[in-house]
Amino acid sequence: MDWQSLIKGFKEYMLLERSFSENSIDAYHRDINKFVEYLRINGHEKSPLEIEAEDVRQFVFSLNDMGLGARSQGRILSGVKAFYKYLLLEDITDNDPTALLEGPRLARKIPEVMTVEEVQTILASIDLSTDHGTRNRAMLEVLYACGLRVSELTHLRISNLFLDVGFIKVIGKNDKERLIPIGEEAKKHILIYKEEVRKKMKNIKKGQEDILFLNRRGNTLTRIMLFYIVKEAAAAAGLDKNVSPHTFRHSFATHLIEGGADLKAVQDMLGHESITTTEIYTHLDTDYLRETVLMYHPRNIRKDVE
Repeated sequence: MDWQSLIKGFKEYMLLERSFSENSIDAYHRDINKFVEYLRINGHEKSPLEIEAEDVRQFVFSLNDMGLGARSQGRILSGVKAFYKYLLLEDITDNDPTALLEGPRLARKIPEVMTVEEVQTILASIDLSTDHGTRNRAMLEVLYACGLRVSELTHLRISNLFLDVGFIKVIGKNDKERLIPIGEEAKKHILIYKEEVRKKMKNIKKGQEDILFLNRRGNTLTRIMLFYIVKEAAAAAGLDKNVSPHTFRHSFATHLIEGGADLKAVQDMLGHESITTTEIYTHLDTDYLRETVLMYHPRNIRKDVE
């Protein structure tokens, strides 16, 4: 069987059975085509079922030689791995040449976070005398109170607000639902926005009636719009940091863990599939780590604590 017919089947599988987005499908397609192009350039005229582990290993080496970073190499290899998992699943082959190959080790980047005071400064800087200011304050309160992803906030539904019992329901990655507790300040600003702005809107687009946060034209907010809202709020607060919507999510997790929250509970609230993703937030409280070393290491015992 040739590459293009199997790649076509793989794309249909991702669309119909996995419900992947067009962007994700296109990304996988590009990754597999990079492998096919590598084989062609190097004279390896093999069908997908003839590929061996060494072929894939040499392909990864070539990506490194091209100067691609570890993250890009890992993503491309992940695309090829997903393709062969599909072939196994469909009983097209019983051999996976990628099975024993591991992607390059990625350096874990510690995300930018704000202090509690910086978050409060941003929230307090928003002008509540305007409709969009009232909406923006409610959105950022929810971002920080619940640690939502951008798409989870922009698609938050009124019918998924259970404010009387202090919870909201969000639809996360792969359409997974989760319940997240919501604090009093965020609840207060949602209710203000609903009563003073949302309820009075007359131009809500068809299909958007249940979406909580809307733009002035009655439509769902875009990711870019939310990015600009956060940037403008940070600038108005005079923060000299690169603040994005995701910074609120990082700050939410960091402040919970610094306050003593259980790591598994934070994982559940963030919607992380693996707890190793959540563990990065345990490395952020550098002041605490420094104090621990100064306090307890035998070569660093301070005179004032002896």
